[in-house]
Amino acid sequence: MKRKEFLGITLPAILLLANGDVLRAYGHSGQKVKLRFAVASDGHYGQPGTPFEQNFADIVSHINAAHKKTPFAFCLINGDIIHNDKNLYPAVKKALSGLRPKMYVSQGNHDHVNAAEWNDVWGMPVNYDFVIGDTAFIVGTTSNEKGEYICPDLTWFAEKLEQHRSKKNLFVFVHINPAKLTVHGINCPDFLELLSRYPNLRCIFNGHDHDEEGIKTRDNLKFVFDAHFGGDWGTNYKGFRIVELLQDDTVRTWIMNPAKALAAAEIR
Repeated sequence: MKRKEFLGITLPAILLLANGDVLRAYGHSGQKVKLRFAVASDGHYGQPGTPFEQNFADIVSHINAAHKKTPFAFCLINGDIIHNDKNLYPAVKKALSGLRPKMYVSQGNHDHVNAAEWNDVWGMPVNYDFVIGDTAFIVGTTSNEKGEYICPDLTWFAEKLEQHRSKKNLFVFVHINPAKLTVHGINCPDFLELLSRYPNLRCIFNGHDHDEEGIKTRDNLKFVFDAHFGGDWGTNYKGFRIVELLQDDTVRTWIMNPAKALAAAEIR
């Protein structure tokens, strides 16, 4: 997807249609925002040779600045919060404690704790869901204590997807791309088939691939990436993604790099 600075309705954006086609289109006109949130991933706190403390301070500052201008309902950190050493959790929690929006987290392959430890650290399980108005959010793990790549828990997801079938909109968050659309993704055909049964699923948010900043499609499922805000590889900026759900249920989203907007898109 070609980078474009997002400048409101005057700027041509990228329109991702339901059939997966990508077209240029002018920004959405006149629709109010009913829900707004931020997604960031891959901070890799503690990775040797990286300015991880500064990276975390920067992302907190930039998300808070965006939140102050137009508030987020929440911010979700989509995996690889630390870099391999679970003794880093007290420090990384402190580093993120300044985030002003409500924070949710997902487990990545570098987060290296078991499910019980994860729950003790964050006060939320590795698989969980929450609802805001007529929109449901499902968050699942794609790794374990060893850092292995695993497909999402099919039984658990089946239960939650069915539970939220009647919701108007549904968003899924998993760290690793389960459609093998990236170099570092995995192939989870049963999970994809399950997701495809739910027309209210708007998109799946992935982290993990630090060099991915756009939207990819497989079998009409939309996979949305957010680059990275830490680590030692990836896009030449460290940023996060903003997502807005409009009154007509169009999803409008763009990357912050981290101070300027680019790669605007709409999902209908």
